[in-house]
Amino acid sequence: MHRVTAKDGTSIAYERLGDGPAIILVGGATVDRSGNAQLAQELSGRFTVYNYDRRGRGDSGDTLPYAVEREIEDIAALIAEAGGAAHLFGASSGGALALEAAAAGLPIAKLAVYEVPYNLAPDGRERWREYVARLHTLLAEGRRGDAFALFMVTAGATEEMVEQARNSPAWPGLEAIAHTLAYDAACLGDGRPPADRLVGVACPTLVATGGAGADSFVGGGGDFFDRAADAIAAFVPGAVREIIEGQTHMVDPKALAPVLARFLRR
Repeated sequence: MHRVTAKDGTSIAYERLGDGPAIILVGGATVDRSGNAQLAQELSGRFTVYNYDRRGRGDSGDTLPYAVEREIEDIAALIAEAGGAAHLFGASSGGALALEAAAAGLPIAKLAVYEVPYNLAPDGRERWREYVARLHTLLAEGRRGDAFALFMVTAGATEEMVEQARNSPAWPGLEAIAHTLAYDAACLGDGRPPADRLVGVACPTLVATGGAGADSFVGGGGDFFDRAADAIAAFVPGAVREIIEGQTHMVDPKALAPVLARFLRR
């Protein structure tokens, strides 16, 4: 494990493996760097992979108050560590953070995102506002378990699935990083693609989704991610849109890695 110090003094932990052009992996909600460990291995034969713990998770530190700008500075520190330029990949809400980093003008060679959960349903903005308000209330009351359960239900989990999760060995670890759900919510802004910033993304960009249909543990309907991805691709100049057949939101790294490698090495 290695460390880099962000602009505000926060220590960011990362693993580096492989050889070749640098790529930084940005995880989504509820995971530390272990969530991208297999993808890092799959990419390491062609790239130098920087797989890091976002602030507040795993071995990384945290400095309050939180702001999306601080997470962008974390990525900037990793890019500097990688030699001054790097590819960037973000999954789920980590994709929203990666898009914000690119829009902020960081020296990103190429950008790829997978299933960013912007909600384009007619009532999506109101539902998102209600979720964020409830999430902040639960976290302020110290009810981390209930906050995580709220996230699961919002993402499409049944009450039975929530109860199974509560009784699983993984639950204490999920409660430990439940406060970072607010960080991911901040990265997603008002829940819709930030058109005014996405039009300023200057690097080549891949916007990918899975092709497995509605069966993917996220509320909003079977085309939830496709609608969001189509909107992102419409705003980002020259963006490439791709569907990885047979994949759900929990994408198989063995299916994702060749798609990323092909785009990044094009």
